[in-house]
Amino acid sequence: TITQEDRNYWAFVPAENSTPPETKNNDWCNNEIDHYILNKLEENDLQPSSPASKRELIRRVYFDTIGLPPTADEIEKFVNNQSPQAYENLVDQLLADPRFGEHWARQWLDLDAYRPQAWKYRDYVIRSFNEDKPYDLFVHEQIAGDELYPENPDALIATSFLRLGVYEYNQRDVRTHWQDILNEMTDVTSDVFLGLGMGCARCHNHKFDPILQKDYFALQAFMAPVLWTDDTPLATPEEKAAYDAQLQK
Repeated sequence: TITQEDRNYWAFVPAENSTPPETKNNDWCNNEIDHYILNKLEENDLQPSSPASKRELIRRVYFDTIGLPPTADEIEKFVNNQSPQAYENLVDQLLADPRFGEHWARQWLDLDAYRPQAWKYRDYVIRSFNEDKPYDLFVHEQIAGDELYPENPDALIATSFLRLGVYEYNQRDVRTHWQDILNEMTDVTSDVFLGLGMGCARCHNHKFDPILQKDYFALQAFMAPVLWTDDTPLATPEEKAAYDAQLQK
């Protein structure tokens, strides 16, 4: 059973608005998050670090956004830029850089260490980051793109998230192998989209997290009807019609 204590665990409690705590040095705070940081520092008699220099700042934001260091010319240009919006403009510039999607697609794909990084799926993830695709749509396309958006080639590519599982073409125990594939789909989906390792619940109710064995197989029941195909054309209805017309000729 799931106890009330389980339900009250911080990760499962809905987010609520809160009032930033009082601090002794409000002048240090530039935003509400700073109040929470400074409050904990003051509780432990610690002082905030001094602000980063502009040279340090540009290197940090470059590595965070595109994973590469700035050039010497880019550093000098930023250091000598006296505009109060210099930092904000730099961030906007880097978010618009194609390398932003390339860098953060790698972070996303690394959430799943068990599937090959097929290039069509890799490029789909890069495009999604660079186009600033809404996260809910990003999730929908990968879990059920073929059902929700069957006429969108990009959504069909997105379902490679479930298609690129562990597969041995000469495995003799087909039934057990397919069950291993379903287990992996279930585990990776929960790891990536729920932030929860549900694998233990395959055999028993979780000892610590409020996850029942029946929850695990309820999620797996969604995966069970999946059929892997290799002949789905990645084309729009218009492209398919044009192809069929040419083929007819």
